[in-house]
Amino acid sequence: MGTVILFAILVSIILVVIMVTNRVVPKVPEELIGVLRPVPRPLQPFAFKDQTGELYAQANLEGKWTFLFFGYTYCPDICPTTLTVLSAMIEQLEARFEFTQDVQIVLVSVDPQRDKPELLAKYLSYFDEDFIGITAGNDETLKLANQFGAMFFKEEGSDSENYLIAHTGSIFLVNPEVEFVASFSPPHDKNTIATQFETIRDLN
Repeated sequence: MGTVILFAILVSIILVVIMVTNRVVPKVPEELIGVLRPVPRPLQPFAFKDQTGELYAQANLEGKWTFLFFGYTYCPDICPTTLTVLSAMIEQLEARFEFTQDVQIVLVSVDPQRDKPELLAKYLSYFDEDFIGITAGNDETLKLANQFGAMFFKEEGSDSENYLIAHTGSIFLVNPEVEFVASFSPPHDKNTIATQFETIRDLN
């Protein structure tokens, strides 16, 4: 009996190996190497408030391509530069395509102490009226950041009011199925991101 069971297990292992080795893996376009994730990662539940004070959760990502960025309104350089690039990228896409109604830009605040909804609304209006800003407590923000492999922390030597926050500068792309599918590392270029996004969209 033991021999039969051992033989059955061996046959099962061989079949699995055959299936794995013969599986066709989609080839990643050269321009997306290091950008496109090998496997989309479904996002886990989260709950934030947007710049209007309304709940912002997974349902708000469904059916849209979302460019998501971690930053804060008091950021002196990375955030305004990145948001300016994203604004220019959206303008470029709008000039060439009609699909930008299902594209959204979301800034996730890493500074919940200062970034209240009304401040996020005022700040984002300088870049694009349609940009979305979301904020939550530090723990909830950290949980979301971890899903993207992003980090943030208050810089040493900062006082309780006037401080800087070090944070990941990458832009993350979430597909309409609410899956993390790609990341764009700095320095950012509007033309490069727009072209790569078009390719990713075609692959979906």
